[in-house]
Amino acid sequence: MANPTTAITPTRNENYSEWYQQVVRSADLAENSPVRGCMVIKPWGYSIWENMQRVLDGMFKETGHSNAYFPLFIPVSFLEKEAAHVDGFAKECAVVTHHRLEMGPDGKLIPAGELEEPLVVRPTSETIIGATYAKWVQSYRDLPLLINQWANVVRWEMRTRLFLRTTEFLWQEGHTAHATKDEAVEETMKMLKVYADFAEGWMAMPVLQGRKTDGERFPGAVDTYCIEAMMQDRRALQAGTSHFLGQNFAKASEIKFLDAEGQQQFAWTTSWGVSTRLVGAMVMAHSDDDGLILPPKLAPAHVVIIPVVHKAEDSVAIKAWTRSLAADLRKQSFDGRPVQVHLDERDIRGGDKAWNWIKKGVPVRVEVGPRDMAADSVFMARRDRPHKEKQAVKRDAFIEGIAALLQEIQDGLFKRASDFQVTHTKSIDDLKEFDAFFAAPPAAENIPTPIHGGFALAHFCGDPKVEAQVKDRLGVTVRCIPLDKGDGPGKCVITGEPSPQRVVWAKAY
Repeated sequence: MANPTTAITPTRNENYSEWYQQVVRSADLAENSPVRGCMVIKPWGYSIWENMQRVLDGMFKETGHSNAYFPLFIPVSFLEKEAAHVDGFAKECAVVTHHRLEMGPDGKLIPAGELEEPLVVRPTSETIIGATYAKWVQSYRDLPLLINQWANVVRWEMRTRLFLRTTEFLWQEGHTAHATKDEAVEETMKMLKVYADFAEGWMAMPVLQGRKTDGERFPGAVDTYCIEAMMQDRRALQAGTSHFLGQNFAKASEIKFLDAEGQQQFAWTTSWGVSTRLVGAMVMAHSDDDGLILPPKLAPAHVVIIPVVHKAEDSVAIKAWTRSLAADLRKQSFDGRPVQVHLDERDIRGGDKAWNWIKKGVPVRVEVGPRDMAADSVFMARRDRPHKEKQAVKRDAFIEGIAALLQEIQDGLFKRASDFQVTHTKSIDDLKEFDAFFAAPPAAENIPTPIHGGFALAHFCGDPKVEAQVKDRLGVTVRCIPLDKGDGPGKCVITGEPSPQRVVWAKAY
């Protein structure tokens, strides 16, 4: 039975995991496809991804990067060149072994034409891009190479969830090559900051920046850095990664160059990426029990206008008035682009229209009926506030103030998420307190997706075996070693051994 007080059932507190799935569906973002583990991204969801692409692509180009495209298929021998890399991805690879289909005796198609060498469907592109860079780089004058690729990748996932973890997903992957270690490290940290700025400035989602432990590092990398965000169930979500690869992949791919002294050197490389997982992150960071809530900077529509027509004779006048309102709003600018307005003239009930846009998360909803038109006003509601909270605003004042209103909503969402993160982040120095922070509620509470503590800032000795034991016991991992070293050295909360600084422990997606 539907909950009469919310548009989404179950609520976040009743079953967070199912709530998330229902928000994605009710907002018309995506659906499961006939191919197991893959998704169909629907127009509203893809529009959000396009806005993310637009902003990120601009940020990449401002930092000197260019876009290119590399093959979807990677020869198995390429992956074998970097032992740690192939070991890390081997269980997730989809492999092409034949190049055609033939009709079998039972009338079914069967694979034929076995390939001389199997091809892996791109799980990530370090090896195929490395082979290309080896041809492009001859001299130190050819460096740095600063390339980004927008693409799809395939990783054979057993447990999938729309946007957060699917067999095929969309992403961007940056791959750079440098003449010196310092330049490569600088690039790694620069792109981490780009991701953090995007998450906080556009997604309104606060993140922690840090380095991964050895056990969580990208296969084949020297160091992996990440941004970690807290979702509303207090779990962590890794929202982006930037890898310093050292010379590991350069040696495997033979990316060599003559330096200024005529000596042959191996290049220093990096890679970095974010994916459509960011759409899921935004859903979980901001949405409520009535559906999606979108930060205005990434919303496909900033304002939806709903003409309220009770009598047929009013239709022409109201539509003319609302069309004029839409045209004037589109002349305003927000975040460097015209205000995006959707005028909903569908022949359905006004209440159904309103709930449709509430669930889709449009930041500002406007209703205009005969009384509003007569008063030269609009009846306005903000998606970041309860749906019953509406107010009449004079037409001209609404138009003039729309950019400021959208920025206020954007800032408010960030503050709300930041306050939530701060509230549920705790420094812990006692093992019993640590265990209690992450303990599941009593079974009697019968909560399908129990809410746990949040982020624990606790000291860690750095032993991968200890981290693995904590994961087995509590389902908790070190999400990152913060770049902000905090209060300095201490004792590991698990073993009591010396620890250089606190790390971020959390349950994670």
